Amino acid sequence: MTKNMTEGKPLRLILLFALPVLCGNLFQNFYNIVDSVIVGRFLGVNALAAVGSTTSLTFLVIGWVMGMTNGFGILIAQAFGAENRFLLKHYTAMSMYLCTILAIVMTGALLIANDSILHLINTPDTIFSDTSKYTAIIYAGVPVSFLYNMLASIARSLGDSKTPLYFLVISSLLNIALDFLFVAVLPFGVAGAAYATVIAQGVSAVLCLIYTWKKFPIIHFHKEEMKFSLRSAGNLFSMGVPMALQFSITAIGTMIVQSALNLLGATYIAAYAAASKIQSVIMQFFVALGSALATYTGQNYGAGKTERIHQGLSSSFIISIVYSIGVMTVAYFLCPLMVRLFVSDPTGELQQIATHMFHISLWFYPFLGLIFLYRNVLQGLGNGLIPMLGGVFELLARGLAVFLLAKPFGFTGICFSDPAAWIFALIPLIPYYYWWTKRKNSPFQEIEKA
Repeated sequence: MTKNMTEGKPLRLILLFALPVLCGNLFQNFYNIVDSVIVGRFLGVNALAAVGSTTSLTFLVIGWVMGMTNGFGILIAQAFGAENRFLLKHYTAMSMYLCTILAIVMTGALLIANDSILHLINTPDTIFSDTSKYTAIIYAGVPVSFLYNMLASIARSLGDSKTPLYFLVISSLLNIALDFLFVAVLPFGVAGAAYATVIAQGVSAVLCLIYTWKKFPIIHFHKEEMKFSLRSAGNLFSMGVPMALQFSITAIGTMIVQSALNLLGATYIAAYAAASKIQSVIMQFFVALGSALATYTGQNYGAGKTERIHQGLSSSFIISIVYSIGVMTVAYFLCPLMVRLFVSDPTGELQQIATHMFHISLWFYPFLGLIFLYRNVLQGLGNGLIPMLGGVFELLARGLAVFLLAKPFGFTGICFSDPAAWIFALIPLIPYYYWWTKRKNSPFQEIEKA
């Protein structure tokens, strides 16, 4: 079921769209946490460290997939808002072509470079074998990740944030069941957790494909709409590549942090991984709000209703600040206790390390929320370059924090890398939004049929 977001109260539309996205993201993070809990509880600290050390690498890969598909989805949302059915169907077909090509190229390249990348980020010898097996399986599952994320992006572009949620719930529950089977029952070790993730997402992607095709007749293609066009491919890449690079640049920054963290040993790696999993849950509200704002902005820009974009951003700003203040209080007292779920910690050292990280980063959550708002509203307006530049500022901040603070202050210096990145990312985003919107108030221009 499609949803037109160009009419009605912005606050209500954005919240109603964001809630299913939030639920889906929470489910996804829930099974990621359960994945780590099962590995840590049944296989130990080294196994948890092996899985935790892959966070930056998997974010690099999945972030590229999500950025590319979200970028394609922005143009589909703009075409939907402009009521240009030909362009909507054509961009949808072209997106599927391009995702297929990218999936094949990425899978082959990542599998070839896997061990070299792990050596590059100083992966300890004690966890190298498990880490290599885990990442290789995740890389082999890139095609199903492309399929699911592209279908979810198409649905969200048409105003439907519930359909992706349904299949993400299915994927999450299946993943948890397979985790228990492959890790706790069958002797697959760390590789079992990776198999569970890929199989669960593959099932979800196939089901989502069948459902989407049946429920969205608006994207049923005719021969002329399916014609491959270099011009349309260029239009899609011009939006998708900057968004994908933005994710990838952020991931490279986290890889720099991970590289410094790996030198501290398995206990610090495991503690940081556990804390990061919990912090990822906290930020999912920001992610969902930003996703809703991007679709809302894309549709309204396509319809030429730019004033509604400003209203939507203002409402989202207030919601983000209120949530930040509330979650800072909760995180200070409760999140460190949750670290105990991940692994047996008789000395309390792991919990102490994770608590230290939280007590540094949580004060900067308001800045984190603003990143998702301004980044997504610019992407919804069709501007992918400045959000990517924000990612470059993140990368520079993380690199400088590690370079300047890690050696003299150790783990404390590493913990300041995230707050520094969140603040620096806003430097190009906020000023450019207000400058750009004053000069770019023209509605979506219909692109000539290819």
